[in-house]
Amino acid sequence: MAAKEPLIHDLTEELIIIPMEKEHLDQVLDIEQVSFPTPWSRNSYLRELSDNQFAYYYVCLQGEQVVGYMGMWIIIDEAHVTTIAVHPDFRGRQLGRYLLEELMLRAVVLGADKITLEVRPSNEPAQKLYRRVGFVPAGLRKGYYSDTKEDAIIMWKHLLDLRGD
Repeated sequence: MAAKEPLIHDLTEELIIIPMEKEHLDQVLDIEQVSFPTPWSRNSYLRELSDNQFAYYYVCLQGEQVVGYMGMWIIIDEAHVTTIAVHPDFRGRQLGRYLLEELMLRAVVLGADKITLEVRPSNEPAQKLYRRVGFVPAGLRKGYYSDTKEDAIIMWKHLLDLRGD
């Protein structure tokens, strides 16, 4: 029987999360291409990084390698997850959960009381992750995804339990 891949706790000492910079985009876009049916373009990321005052994007590095990334907008007291992805070689190690939990903590620090995201009904692994960390379905956006006209499940989580209030 083959040995199982290590989980995130076996990697955490090697991982750092820092703000996304332009020099990370080649690696981010490589992950983007294999993660999403309609990947974002370089220009979309450049606009988010330089022109969107509400945007916060981070990369997770192991050494110089981007192993995951995440982004959100903070508008008043709400955080909106715009993207989250893990390099294929690092999937199955709970890195997605680690990134999402880190994003939620950063949202709290930035003043958010709640966080939302959209997910494709066909993306069952993502839905499972979101539910595991406390997101609940709260609605549906009909035909939200322009590439397939697939609906989006809107999910929310209150962050007050992370605040320590």
